[in-house]
Amino acid sequence: QVQFVESGGGLVQPGGSLRLSCAASGSIDSIYVMTWYRQAPGSQRELVAMITSIGTTNYADSVKGRFTISRDSVKNTVYLQMNNLKFEDTAVYYCHSSGSTWGRGTQVIVSS
Repeated sequence: QVQFVESGGGLVQPGGSLRLSCAASGSIDSIYVMTWYRQAPGSQRELVAMITSIGTTNYADSVKGRFTISRDSVKNTVYLQMNNLKFEDTAVYYCHSSGSTWGRGTQVIVSS
């Protein structure tokens, strides 16, 4: 079973950018759908973005036009480029695929 390690989070001001990375322990070629989720304090985990093996993407309405998900099958890594960050983007971000265990995530804090 492929496991994922998220990185790239941090403290950023509103309007800033971050790129999150999700490194897989094995090949992601056979994984049809890769996703990014986030969980804010006191809230349920929510789906942020998804990408299929052929590059089809879909986003939560709250991040459309600001976030971009991509995948690199050579590096076995999935990325989440986050631009124009807002206070409400503060959360722990996780990458996930069907059947995988949840990793530790990476913390994103948007604060002035």
